[in-house]
Amino acid sequence: MSGGRDGSPAARLRTAALPLAVPVAGAIGARYLWSRDPHLPGQLLPFCPWRRLTGLSCPGCGATRMTYDLLHGDLAAAWADNAALLLTLPLLAVLYANWLRHGLAGRRFRVRLGPRGSAAVLTVAVLWTVGRNLG
Repeated sequence: MSGGRDGSPAARLRTAALPLAVPVAGAIGARYLWSRDPHLPGQLLPFCPWRRLTGLSCPGCGATRMTYDLLHGDLAAAWADNAALLLTLPLLAVLYANWLRHGLAGRRFRVRLGPRGSAAVLTVAVLWTVGRNLG
């Protein structure tokens, strides 16, 4: 999960820069999203190309609405927008914390799933996609 380490301040800065920039970018995005309700038409927000082309929801469809609802403290609406993605947030937080910890120590961090892990993620994504489009 980690790469080489030379321990120099420059190496630490290089490996920590991106994980430190993520919450800054997230805060900027959250500030923008706070005042734009994605449940309403006409908002200047990203769209899902898969849904636009097929009319079907992808595994990530509803992420913007879910984030908006979480920012406004509406957990039930966030759950309705994308329950599977909401359930992955604790895992993403742990992965981010490890990435940041490694970066601050001057080490690279890489998640390696392997064939079984990749198959599991793909299977869950396919099942979620099929289930939400049938329901």
